[in-house]
Amino acid sequence: MSDRQHVEEIERVLSGGQTGRDGFVSASWKRCVEIYGMDPMRRDPAHIVTETELRDHRQQAERMVGAARSSLQSLFRQVAGQNYVLLLTDAEGVCVDFFGDALFVDDLRAAGLYLGSNWSEDLAGTCGVGACIVTQAPVTVHQDDHFGNAHTTLSCTAAPIFDSLGRLAAVLDISLLRSPAPKRSQNLAMSLVTNATRRVEMANLMAESRRDWVLRLSDSPEFLDVDPETAVRLDGSGRVLGYTRGARRLFPDGQEVLGRRIDEVLNLTIDDLPDLMRDRPTEDRIIEMRDGGALFGHAIAPQAPRTAPRSNRRGGPLAGLAGDDPAMEQMLTHAARLAPTQVPLLLTGETGTGKTKLAHTIHMTGANRGFLGIDCAGLTPQALREACATLTGPATLLLRRIEELAPDTASALASVLDGDTGLRPVSTTCLAPGALDLPRPLFHRLAGATLALPPLRQRQDLGWLLDRLLWRRAPEDMRLSPSARADLLGRPWPGNIRELEQVLDVAVALCDGRVIDQPDLPAPVDAAAGAGATEETLEQVMEACGWNMARAARRLGVHRSTVLRRMRQAGLQPHG
Repeated sequence: MSDRQHVEEIERVLSGGQTGRDGFVSASWKRCVEIYGMDPMRRDPAHIVTETELRDHRQQAERMVGAARSSLQSLFRQVAGQNYVLLLTDAEGVCVDFFGDALFVDDLRAAGLYLGSNWSEDLAGTCGVGACIVTQAPVTVHQDDHFGNAHTTLSCTAAPIFDSLGRLAAVLDISLLRSPAPKRSQNLAMSLVTNATRRVEMANLMAESRRDWVLRLSDSPEFLDVDPETAVRLDGSGRVLGYTRGARRLFPDGQEVLGRRIDEVLNLTIDDLPDLMRDRPTEDRIIEMRDGGALFGHAIAPQAPRTAPRSNRRGGPLAGLAGDDPAMEQMLTHAARLAPTQVPLLLTGETGTGKTKLAHTIHMTGANRGFLGIDCAGLTPQALREACATLTGPATLLLRRIEELAPDTASALASVLDGDTGLRPVSTTCLAPGALDLPRPLFHRLAGATLALPPLRQRQDLGWLLDRLLWRRAPEDMRLSPSARADLLGRPWPGNIRELEQVLDVAVALCDGRVIDQPDLPAPVDAAAGAGATEETLEQVMEACGWNMARAARRLGVHRSTVLRRMRQAGLQPHG
């Protein structure tokens, strides 16, 4: 189809004519013209976010990227040699992970099939990712289904990925720069991408559910233990705490799934789950449905992390944030007591110490149903009011980087909080509370209690974190060699947990085998960044390193003799 014919077809759709296109394509074309004011004749280049914006998008999608990576790698192996490229975007349409043939990187980058590309419909027009976000259903946007002439050679098949609370979290897209003309040529791509998204949702649910019962369900006993269709996470009374999207068919009334009792739809209770574990043949694990049908079930009991040492705290989501570290122990004990209340919280700590994750975990532990996360950098009063207007009932308002809140937005925030008694603010900052430049009334409205996260270099559970984070992102039998472990235990970690996670991601990718050795580790960031921050807390560093002077010297970026000299100056005595 020529460019002129494509434009004429769009004009027919705008005037109410029928063209044989899928309904979602015609609806998208109308939005492109009537809402976004786009011109199909313009060959606008792909919209690429800045490096800073990409870093922020990747950080916010970090957990989903981790859950998706194994499935993406498997899918890419299936289509290797067929010139497909895989994109994982966040819920806003920004590509945060990418798999493609290195031979075609320049062509892929030019077409926007690369990291940092923004495929939201209001920027890219009708496209696979944008249409998937709008419809929240799998779609194929094939060649001249695309609105803009710049994209009519592409074929894009995309499927949504939902988090365990039923919210759109990401989109998996499989695209071709050039493809056969018939749209049905992408039927296999659709099957592959929908299967992959189902597995991503399953992996994400399983990663969250180690302390709760999980019931995995399948129509067939053959796939029950290896590739079930759906799963639900259940509390001790049999209520749904989380689910994969396929579980919505269990509750066909269209109401909220979270909090529903599983015995509403299945003829079983929480006490029946032990009979559905793997010690019974799959064909015997039959569950009768209340509507007369039947499914096969695989129950997985709550379990502690396999390689991470247990902490002394009792269970709950907060227990998974630290091992045996006194500062974290005390902070998380306070967090557990504050979580069920509506006390406003101020979370402080260096960049990368886990403030946002702590905020999400506190919300999960509390009673609030709604959750809204806002980045205060560049936030306008109008955007703040519009975002908060979407919340109803008791809700948590996460305010990231509160130190970057503009004065006029600070006034608007004070008004919003004063007018909504059900809104609980949880704010994060890299500054000490006394250094925050906020109006005093607003400060006290935000800082009912302060929880401080220690930097990684001062934590005594670094070995526990190494094992836990490696276990989450690597095969079960992958481990660190003694030299690699010693190297990591001795680093200063100026980027804290975020830096540690990135180092492990690189090591897992570079490791050729099942043992990560020192050459697999990326070079450490300049130790000077951590040395200055630890000089006045030498005792904390020595405690974290078990009073091992060699390890402390590596962490501080100095010679062992310097550590000994500083210990003598501070009046500290070597232990052991």
